[in-house]
Amino acid sequence: MTKKRRSSLWYGNKDRDGFIHRSWMKNQGFPDHAFDGRPIIGICNTWSELTPCNSSLRDLAEGVKRGVWEAGGFPVEFPVMSLGETQMKPTAMLFRNLLAMDVEESIRAYGIDGVVLLGGCDKTTPGQLMGAASVDIPTIVVSSGPMLNGKWQGKDIGSGTDVWKFSEAVRAGDMSLSEFMAAESGMSRSKGVCMTMGTASTMSSLVEAMGLSLPANGALPAVDARRMALAHLSGKRIVEMVDEDLKPSEILTRDAFINAIITNAAVGGSSNAVVHLLAIAGRVGVELSLDDIDLGKHVPLLVNCMPSGSYLMEDFCYAGGIPAVLAEISHLLKPVKTVLGSDLEDYYRDAKCWNRDVIFSFKNPIKRDAGLTVLRGTLAPEGAVIKPSAATPELLEHRGPAYVFENVEDMKANINNEDLPVTKDTILVLKGCGPKGYPGMAEVGNMPIPAKLVKEGLRDMVRISDARMSGTAYGTVVLHVAPEAAAGGVLALVKTGDEIVLSAKEGRLDLLVDKEELLARSAYMSTPLPDYERGYIKLYIDHVLGADKGADLDFLVGNDTRVPQRESH
Repeated sequence: MTKKRRSSLWYGNKDRDGFIHRSWMKNQGFPDHAFDGRPIIGICNTWSELTPCNSSLRDLAEGVKRGVWEAGGFPVEFPVMSLGETQMKPTAMLFRNLLAMDVEESIRAYGIDGVVLLGGCDKTTPGQLMGAASVDIPTIVVSSGPMLNGKWQGKDIGSGTDVWKFSEAVRAGDMSLSEFMAAESGMSRSKGVCMTMGTASTMSSLVEAMGLSLPANGALPAVDARRMALAHLSGKRIVEMVDEDLKPSEILTRDAFINAIITNAAVGGSSNAVVHLLAIAGRVGVELSLDDIDLGKHVPLLVNCMPSGSYLMEDFCYAGGIPAVLAEISHLLKPVKTVLGSDLEDYYRDAKCWNRDVIFSFKNPIKRDAGLTVLRGTLAPEGAVIKPSAATPELLEHRGPAYVFENVEDMKANINNEDLPVTKDTILVLKGCGPKGYPGMAEVGNMPIPAKLVKEGLRDMVRISDARMSGTAYGTVVLHVAPEAAAGGVLALVKTGDEIVLSAKEGRLDLLVDKEELLARSAYMSTPLPDYERGYIKLYIDHVLGADKGADLDFLVGNDTRVPQRESH
């Protein structure tokens, strides 16, 4: 007996309500048989011209529709909020949870049986997944894919990573402004997300490793015809998933999250994956904590892509992509169900590596013990994160005096001062940039090196904050310090001159100030909350959880899979 479809509650009744739902849809030219009980597939599209990373998604939606029609389904495309990482102020992360709400409530309110998530830009993929997981109807992801390699002066350049390098070179006088502007014109040569292993490509890769997309989703360039073919096949597959009643809750198990953590380490993925994986896990009721992120700590780095390596996503694709990486780390992976309805092994069983300069073997890695490392200690009692694969090895064990910036404006106003009292051993500390404090936890953790030190040739130093950093960034940067300064964390009490000890090996981050002194400081030192008295941002500040909990809104943790029963008329 065929299970009654969710969409039948909208389109299946031969009464006034059914008339209203069907009749108004027919004004778009849909025939009677479109409502004959076939699966109705929502195409959740984050396309926007203000989100360049996702500017190809209108075309990919047509590919999905072809696949849905072929499989006997009825595709309907709908828009949700689009988060342009490079365009939004103060930070796209502020609105990730708003996108998740948009996706969740759109899926819940409309008569669809399954959903295809079209995303790509950093926060769109996790935001869409958080929303879809909260409703738990059959779901598959199609990412927009990375741009083609950037080109300048006869060499490849990478979005984000080379921007940071070029910017420092201009500050040091090693690169002219005209050269800097010329590089800008060659950086982004096609539609798609950053072609470095930034957060966008990290999340599309992890989606694949978790079994939420078809194989090859992680690395196929946005303009590669195979990306459109993948969209077509995903449209076909989602119809089958509806018939099988294969939901995210069956795929997003704890083992799937562990696989994502291990894969993130092997590809040199973004530190931003931490807050996104924690938030997604919270939506499906999977117990996942910062301590679990350490499960990737001893996984070697295999993918030679910026910012942890030299190549770009286009090269990674041609070398074999995520299937080739999964084959190398297969002995570390858990058996999990995927959108194919079978085990993840089907994604990599016949995978091969075609370029060992890009994808190294497990026995001969680029770096050993390269996964994200969780730090705890008196400065970060609820945790912090560092990315060893993108850091200077000698700085991962370091003790030095702090130089404190009270907020990002303080940092920007003073970082170029020639008389700034800092040396190569100084630890830069930035406050007020966490989820509540910025608000939105912006990617400002990779502070510029002070101008006086840049001119001396210094390109890295220890930096600590409650902020995030771009997945394309590099350096010995301690991030996500929790509790954040604005939530009363110890970070708020740090003063210039205080000694700090960082030990990535021991997972420690300690402020060498006694408890009595900190207690005395707490009476007069604080980091004020941003001044917002209305709208979504006030809601966000009042309810956002700490970075160690994924920075979701407290009332959104968990899910609600109930189908609306009441009608609108």
